[in-house]
Amino acid sequence: MRYLLFLVISYSYIFANAHIFVYHRFGDNNHQSTNTTIKELEKEFEYFKQNNYTVVPLKDIIQKINNKEEVPEKWIALTIDDAYKSFYTYGLEVFKKYNYPFTLYVYVEATNKKYGDFMTWEELKVASKYGSIGLHSYGHPHLTHLTNEEIYQDTKKALDIFTKKMGYSPTTYAYPYGEYNERVQTQLKKFNFNAILNQSTGSITKDTDTQDIHRLALVGVVNIEQKLRYKTFDVQWIAPFEFPKDGILKQIKAKVDPKYKKLKLYITGEGWRDIKVNNGIIDIKLNIYLKKARTRVMLGSNVFNISNNIIIKQRKTNGK
Repeated sequence: MRYLLFLVISYSYIFANAHIFVYHRFGDNNHQSTNTTIKELEKEFEYFKQNNYTVVPLKDIIQKINNKEEVPEKWIALTIDDAYKSFYTYGLEVFKKYNYPFTLYVYVEATNKKYGDFMTWEELKVASKYGSIGLHSYGHPHLTHLTNEEIYQDTKKALDIFTKKMGYSPTTYAYPYGEYNERVQTQLKKFNFNAILNQSTGSITKDTDTQDIHRLALVGVVNIEQKLRYKTFDVQWIAPFEFPKDGILKQIKAKVDPKYKKLKLYITGEGWRDIKVNNGIIDIKLNIYLKKARTRVMLGSNVFNISNNIIIKQRKTNGK
């Protein structure tokens, strides 16, 4: 019995998956597509509390990954993108009430030019007493549409202004719109951020790449219990890596554990389908016209145990 209990505990521990969530606006009825009501926020926080989840600073998860230590299954980190005024006006009090830390990502141009819908530097300093502040670019561009030099300069400008205004350098970065590719990653890695966060569905394990951290978006009314079911499925992606120039997806190719004989495949605009696996190899020929400039391709043992591959159509292709 003791041995069986050890196996059960070990199985849960080995496959531990923590979660990072991202919010945007709070209590703002004028922008429903990015808003979380205060009632909904408190409902979610109560769920965490009543079900023994621990909300930790993002840096604690990063440290676990860097140390190659298992990230506890019931750890959660909370992030907020853009630094909208509604977080300071409405959301911050709820975070303080539950004593939940957060990382707030600043759209630097909006704050620096005092756009009315965004927090000021003074308000960011107040918020920093309760959480950490990270970087969310200068001009909030679609980074995949920029040249390498434009990506670098946008990031450097944001970093310089942030450091001058806040008195310290940010250690983490969140992609605007959650959009990136290998070329964007290469430019951002030059700044040596401790972590770079995307906005792809998934979870966190000790094997997570700190330069490519998944976050689950929480907008509107959500089933938080369902969100917490998402796990990381181990996939070695081979194709596609880029959005096809003619807009037609012709192949899905990847490697997985050979124990799987069937998996599920998702493509934006096409939904889920069952696919076969041959000795750990997935190699599917397709002829699908991609309807969205941002297309998500996912593989998984089920719809919650998944791996993401996001491909984005570029406006500029020279990459210089």
